[in-house]
Amino acid sequence: MNVNGISVEVLRKNNKNMHLYVLPPLGKVRVSAPLKIADETIRLFVLTKLGWVKSKIREFENQPRQTIREYVSGESHYFWGNRYLLKVIENAKENGVSAQSGYLVLRLRKGSNSADRKTIFNEWYRKELKQKIPALIALWQKRLGVIANDWQVKNMRTKWGTCNVSKKRVWINLQLAKKPIECLEYIIVHELCHLIQKDHSAAFIALMDKHLPNWRVTQRTLNEFIIDAYDGAFEKSKIAA
Repeated sequence: MNVNGISVEVLRKNNKNMHLYVLPPLGKVRVSAPLKIADETIRLFVLTKLGWVKSKIREFENQPRQTIREYVSGESHYFWGNRYLLKVIENAKENGVSAQSGYLVLRLRKGSNSADRKTIFNEWYRKELKQKIPALIALWQKRLGVIANDWQVKNMRTKWGTCNVSKKRVWINLQLAKKPIECLEYIIVHELCHLIQKDHSAAFIALMDKHLPNWRVTQRTLNEFIIDAYDGAFEKSKIAA
């Protein structure tokens, strides 16, 4: 759907209300709408929010981004919210990454190429996340009185986290290893709360307010943190009207 020159993706779901999102990295506009609602009603809804939509698109266009990573010595990389310089050691005995006094050291076996470098880095991020997640999941399952049957880490372009309510499965974005640890906790709490309240209703917000009163501050931190260049491994956080 085109609204005043802005392309709007419409997703029809079994909801009672319409929800409007402007999504990173480029400010894609999406509306989640009830199944039987008329297109013209959706168009009018977007028009009433047009000023907000345009301001959010501008924010994403002006947001600072890292350049596409080449994984060479001297680059800046982030780990748990801290900036590190990369030091590459070639012809090492084994591939690996470690954090050492302001540096992330990338060790490469002979013959490794640029694709290998990214894979090695991402697997290291995955390992580090998987060391932090179990304790946080256990803590918040106990506090919320819920149980997730499974959790996994994957590199997502469009969400920081997601929850399959019917299967009680939580997915965590690999990119969260780059962000402050409180951002990981916030996403875990958010997704586990969906096991109690499926949608982002007032009841869901009340649940977040009760158990994680500072969640809005952490959400802003996550949204405002410098974002990666769009290289096929990008993350998003929904910004809802």
